[in-house]
Order: sequence, then structure tokens, then C-alpha cells
Amino acid sequence: MAKKSKDARVQVILECTEHKKTGEPGTSRYITTKNKKNTPDRMELKKFNPILKKMTVHKEIK
Repeated sequence: MAKKSKDARVQVILECTEHKKTGEPGTSRYITTKNKKNTPDRMELKKFNPILKKMTVHKEIK
């Protein structure tokens, strides 16, 4: 049997979009992994922002 390669799974950083707009100091970032074969475009998830104390949209940054 052939070995499975792990090239498809990559680590990505998600950053809060609402926090960037406010101009407040600090950032809300999360690190996660994704399969780039299944999701080739940028990820967008709702995550908790501890600075704004609410759920916000976090987008993948390069």
C-alpha cells in the first residue's frame, strides 16, 4: 500500500474583519487547518472576538 501524503492539509490564519474596521488596538486571530483540495478559496468562519466580546466574521489572511 502506498503512503498518504499530507500536502493537501495546510495551516491558515483567520483574522477578525469587524475589529480591523473599528481601529481599536489589538487583533483577534485564530489558527486552524484546511484541506486546500476541498476548499481552494479563502475560508470565512464566525468566531468569538474576546476584545469586542461578541461573535464576528473571521476571514483567512495570507
